[in-house]
Amino acid sequence: MSGAAAPVRRRRRFAAFGGLLAALVAALLRADASARTAFVLNDARGARFPLPDLVVPVAGTVRILAALILALAVLLAVRGAGRRDAAVVGVMGGLAVVALLTWAGAGTSISVVSLLRGTLFAAVPIAFGALAGVLCERSGVINIAIEGQFLAGAFTAAVAASILGSAWWGLLGGIAAGALVGLMLAGLTIRFAADQIVSGVVLIVFATGVTSFLTSQLLAGTPSWNAPVRFQAFALPGLSDVPLLGPIVFDQTVLVYLMLLAVAGVQFGLFRTRWGLRLRSVGEHPAAADTVGIPVLRTRYRAVMLGGVLAGVGGSWFTLEAASQFSKEMTGGRGFIALAAMLVGRYSPVGALGAGLLFGFADALATALQRLPVPIPSSLLRATPYVITIVVVAGLVGRLRVPAADGKPYVKA
Repeated sequence: MSGAAAPVRRRRRFAAFGGLLAALVAALLRADASARTAFVLNDARGARFPLPDLVVPVAGTVRILAALILALAVLLAVRGAGRRDAAVVGVMGGLAVVALLTWAGAGTSISVVSLLRGTLFAAVPIAFGALAGVLCERSGVINIAIEGQFLAGAFTAAVAASILGSAWWGLLGGIAAGALVGLMLAGLTIRFAADQIVSGVVLIVFATGVTSFLTSQLLAGTPSWNAPVRFQAFALPGLSDVPLLGPIVFDQTVLVYLMLLAVAGVQFGLFRTRWGLRLRSVGEHPAAADTVGIPVLRTRYRAVMLGGVLAGVGGSWFTLEAASQFSKEMTGGRGFIALAAMLVGRYSPVGALGAGLLFGFADALATALQRLPVPIPSSLLRATPYVITIVVVAGLVGRLRVPAADGKPYVKA
């Protein structure tokens, strides 16, 4: 009975969310009826195949979008969309964002290319952190320490890139730092069978304390050690000329391209190779895996270490691409957002990328709105990614199928 009622409750929750979105969008109808918003579809640096700007009336567009959101909410409440309920909610959210941008850009223009390019750029650490979480939890180890791995990777990348004068050496330093924290996590949780959540929290506190101490005691007195060489964006010949998509995806920095390759590689490795099958079997039924000769502890060690490598790459993003120096606690809780992305993506690399793009879009949207004449405090706009994290995880994720042995230490009989 409860199993049959669960989809109904979820559908009603989604419908209520849609009704709230429709009400919020309708509140934007106070805009000037004669105002118009121009959505710029070309790169500011010029396009080989330019597209015309999309100019829309503010009041009429907001009214139509509010009606569409309300209609979809009623559809969910009355009939539902089956397995596509979440997709319908995503469409409603997208319509609400378009309405918000239309209202915020009244009388001015909004660069769609800049907004979406910023989305992909901001998704880099979240996607890498979520991939680290996927690898660890698929093998049966809960990785709460992603935030600590980010901090360690960001600090080491900044110092290595500054001293050695190369962003590539900085990236290697960030990878080494992330792997070291991963090794510490593996030792605590696999070798000594410590509580995995507590171990992760301890490592976050440890990384925060160590990087803060070294920043104040070492980097503050030696500024040249905190001036890292950064990666610069570069266009892929031919691909970057594709209208709209080209300047968004194929005119990016090194870590953006690495993120896309890492998602594809981990997705293929987990679900199309013997290595992935063994790793997932260790996270589902380690005793059965052990009986057929799969080394459970070694497999978990390797998964956690590989997760540390990916998290180290994500941490390097903060100082090799996003900022020009390391500062205390500069990761700003994105390790926890990466955990949320892993959950929203349902322990899938491709799903984690999609969730990372969602949170990255929230970040890019907050930045774009701060440049527009909107009556919203900048402090509230900066909190947008965290608010969206709470809303998505608490209200829209639903029930997850967690790997059966996730968080359970394995002791060989």
